[in-house]
Amino acid sequence: MSELPQRVLVLGLARSGQAAVAALERRGVEVVGADRMLGNDGDLSLLDGVELMVKSPGAPREAPLVAEAERRGVEIWSEVELGYRLLRPRLVGVTGTNGKTTTTELLGAILRAPTAGNVGRALTDLDGDVEPGALVVCELSSFQLEDVQELACDVAVLLNLEPDHLDRYASFEEYCDAKLRIFERARAKVVPRGSGLRGIEFSADDELPAEPLIRGAHNRENAAAATAAARALGTPDDRIAEALRTFPGVPHRLEPVGEVDGVRYVNDSKATNVAAALRALAAYADEPVHLILGGSRKGEDFAPLAAAIGPNVRTVHLIGETADELGAAIPEAHDDHDLATAVAHVDARPGEVVLLSPACASYDQYRDFEERGEDFRRLVQNLSA
Repeated sequence: MSELPQRVLVLGLARSGQAAVAALERRGVEVVGADRMLGNDGDLSLLDGVELMVKSPGAPREAPLVAEAERRGVEIWSEVELGYRLLRPRLVGVTGTNGKTTTTELLGAILRAPTAGNVGRALTDLDGDVEPGALVVCELSSFQLEDVQELACDVAVLLNLEPDHLDRYASFEEYCDAKLRIFERARAKVVPRGSGLRGIEFSADDELPAEPLIRGAHNRENAAAATAAARALGTPDDRIAEALRTFPGVPHRLEPVGEVDGVRYVNDSKATNVAAALRALAAYADEPVHLILGGSRKGEDFAPLAAAIGPNVRTVHLIGETADELGAAIPEAHDDHDLATAVAHVDARPGEVVLLSPACASYDQYRDFEERGEDFRRLVQNLSA
């Protein structure tokens, strides 16, 4: 499809869907919107006369409108595919199970380029703000990469691959296949050392132009990936070093949100899988920690998390629908049901850390991980009031 059709169905009217609708309507395209949250994603008549569906990352292939669109031969694009075709940017794509947002924003700081994609601003929301050929750094999730056709990265970065979203994918291999689509048509590939993939390699042990400000071995690995990608684009080391020294990190990822009576509170709400929570525990392995875990299910095994809880972890507090599963794996944990109760029940002493690193998604009690993180911030602020 070389030109936009006259009639397009946008499935999912949250952040990326609204941006897609606006970009299409600016070009005179008739847009039919279906908001999954309102339950009208099963009205198959919405596909009548439609030549293209722009699909929300949250809509699985089994959704009635998606399945019917495939049956009718309607093309299906993700919002990032639409954004790529409309903007025609020089795209630096970043994917991986963990570290995507941090690496994307760090690359944006290094390259002095706008960032978009999975978290933050939708790619189509940059329509009208960037010229064709402009550099854009885009965070790409497996859900977004399922529906790309022409999207091509000048530099494609894969950070890591670990079990995640097993509630959506039939297997870990299927999840990996979606992630690896970032390399289709990529001009340069940045890959973890030892991954068996061909490309420009990086690791946490790399010699960097400067030590990153952000905490943790995993963030040094993210900085190494960003450095490799920036160098592939010809960015001088002094510019990379400046960003590494000053980049403060991103909200909801090992984010200090307050100190009350000598107790530090850290918001890691974006740790929505076990691998991310393991990285958080490693970052605070030398400090006394009170850990808050739990949320909505993603089909993960919590045994590796339980095994990683060392003697520095003073107490564990459980919230959300996974509390029973986590409690079976961590019998000494306290079941506090919700975040407010957990924060209130933590009996921390000066010099200790209260770490929200849930290892689970948030959809049982919150709209998304951001709302959960903001609630944690509010609760901490109330403690200090």
